[in-house]
Amino acid sequence: MAITVETVSKERPHPIVRAEPFFLSLLVGASAFAPVTQTTSSTALNVETAKGPYGSEIGAQAPLGFFDPFGITSGADQEKFDHYRWVELKHGRIAMLAVVGYLVTYAGIRFPGAGDIPSGFAALDALPGQVVAQMGFTFFLMEAANSKAPGTYNGFEPEFMGDFRNGALDFGWDKQSDEWKRKKRAIELNNGRAAQMGILGLMVHDKLGNLPDILPWQS
Repeated sequence: MAITVETVSKERPHPIVRAEPFFLSLLVGASAFAPVTQTTSSTALNVETAKGPYGSEIGAQAPLGFFDPFGITSGADQEKFDHYRWVELKHGRIAMLAVVGYLVTYAGIRFPGAGDIPSGFAALDALPGQVVAQMGFTFFLMEAANSKAPGTYNGFEPEFMGDFRNGALDFGWDKQSDEWKRKKRAIELNNGRAAQMGILGLMVHDKLGNLPDILPWQS
């Protein structure tokens, strides 16, 4: 009796066939992050109605609108809100200067005579006392000169809290439209918000000691 044995040949799938499930998984994963078009007004972001009385203020813009998750401005009147906005604007301006100063000194650029002072937190212990005193005096003069009281200098009346032209620096601001001014103020506010996050990140990584991994161009 003859016994025949059949062998099953297992062919290797074509590379394209094997790669197909991988790319399908990528497409499915990417679809989770794709923007979804809102078709109903109930789920769309409504700045005016869903975000309170300050939804139309400068800085309340897409995609978050008026973002106040902790309800800090809840029940605040216009004067209180303007104070909060001024505090945010001031912190943003300081943060923008801080980011630029941090990156410049990190790159090795120094004032004459300060070449041996390190960058970052290490500079605090290396600064001479005279430099610290000069910095404090400069901060005091800036606070005194940039007064919030209108008409303090040259009869100047600021348009908003933080308007520190003081009747001297204008750069054509008064000749621009209200829409242009609002756009520029929103740009400054958002750049300040980004700078606050930026300088916080630099400070954290400075303390962690892994800043050279992020900024490898240290001089």
